[in-house]
Amino acid sequence: MNATKFKNWLSIIIVAILSSAITLYGYNYFNGNKNVSKQSSASGESSGGEYGASFDQDKNLRLTNLTTPDGYPDFTEAAAKSIHGVVHVKTKTVRQGQYVNPFDFFFGFGDRGDYGYGQPREQVGFGSGVIISKDGYIITNNHVVDNANEVSVTLNDEREFTAKIVGADPQSDIALLKIDNKDDFPYLTFGNSDDLKVGEWVLAVGNPFNLTSTVTAGIVSAKNRDNVVGNGIQSFIQIDAAVNPGNSGGALVNTRGELVGINTAIYSQTGNFAGYAFAVPISIAAKAATDLKQYGKVQRAMLGISVENIQALERENPEKAKELAKIKGVVINDFADRSSAKAAGMEKGDVIKSINDETINNFAQLQSQLSRYRPGDKVKVGVDRNGSSKTFTVELKNDEGNTEITKSSDSVKSLGAKFKEIPSGKKQQLGISSGVEVESVENNGLFHKNGINKGFIVLRINNTAVNSESDVTNIVSAVNRGSQDKVALVAGFYPPNGRTQYIAIDLSKQ
Repeated sequence: MNATKFKNWLSIIIVAILSSAITLYGYNYFNGNKNVSKQSSASGESSGGEYGASFDQDKNLRLTNLTTPDGYPDFTEAAAKSIHGVVHVKTKTVRQGQYVNPFDFFFGFGDRGDYGYGQPREQVGFGSGVIISKDGYIITNNHVVDNANEVSVTLNDEREFTAKIVGADPQSDIALLKIDNKDDFPYLTFGNSDDLKVGEWVLAVGNPFNLTSTVTAGIVSAKNRDNVVGNGIQSFIQIDAAVNPGNSGGALVNTRGELVGINTAIYSQTGNFAGYAFAVPISIAAKAATDLKQYGKVQRAMLGISVENIQALERENPEKAKELAKIKGVVINDFADRSSAKAAGMEKGDVIKSINDETINNFAQLQSQLSRYRPGDKVKVGVDRNGSSKTFTVELKNDEGNTEITKSSDSVKSLGAKFKEIPSGKKQQLGISSGVEVESVENNGLFHKNGINKGFIVLRINNTAVNSESDVTNIVSAVNRGSQDKVALVAGFYPPNGRTQYIAIDLSKQ
């Protein structure tokens, strides 16, 4: 290679090296400024959210800040306030077996106490509950204690207590329990579920899978959700915190540790958490619990109106269903036979827009507002009538069309009978292992009306052995609380040699 060619190649190499160096320097300079600018606009800090210049998982790793400059949400205070007020609820229920002997269809049931359905089986259930007072009142779900013969409660410190079911309400799925102790119990204070905002952080505290108090976090996904479960109150708080079997009856708390809901249901194909959970707002649950404590029964106030069933209408008249869905409020489709709304001057076609100045956008919100009142309360109802706003004062009534407060009758009292225990010696003489004697009956009681009189020995009720008046009370109370047929099947006889009788008593006629 001659000198001229060598000089040309050398010039080219030097220019290439200088170009590469300048390019690399410029890239690092401008890209570095660009990165700082992006992070600054995203987080409000010049370098607080950058990754480390070199990767060292122990020293230099710095994750992008996804929250405000105040830092990540801290739930420790809310959790500390709530875990000791949430309890584990264990129930025992005696259920009739489902086995049917095919020969019974040909030869009859005879004297068999099981009526061909096999022996009764004890089932154990689990759930959660929330202590709401220092003297031991506990809110849980009705479905947790439904038909239970025994209920026990375990605190977070592992102390166990026998609980009494004060009352239960299938429609709101709320039940009230009571435990007693000489010392005060830890309890949760009420928050305001109306103030919850969609997107707000909440905690679910309960006992999933029979563990002690477990805390999960999520946000409020929606409010006033309807068509979730059953046909009861449909105004749920929807959350995305993990809620699993055993969480039912547990606490939904805000970041201040205040009780804002009772966890009730999950939406899942498997029965385990899959992203959606629902809680009864404390505005509804607290009113139900208060009524159960005072009256033994939830007092429901009604306007006496009916509305279109949107689900049915979507099948029959989709266009009309679409038009109704666009309306903000509740359209009055008709009135009950005895309607307080009609008496106040409201008409078919009126659109209910508010209750006591609280906005009503749908039927779930209407239910939620009315659930706070009792029969006899007066409310202001704002309606839209053909584009004109009107306000009516309505005196709310119960489902019987009056303003009376109804009380739950005593279960044993409705039977109209007194019972006395049978000494073990007499049981041996009679050849029985269980039983309680009817000491007296009242002429207007259900026992007398069904042919059960003084001296009758009650062996079993609903195939559960009885040995005391408290046994009778527990069984009959469980039947009354249940959502199914309220029938007590009494098995017994008149001594000394009477034939065993099976008498079905309809407790709904008390």
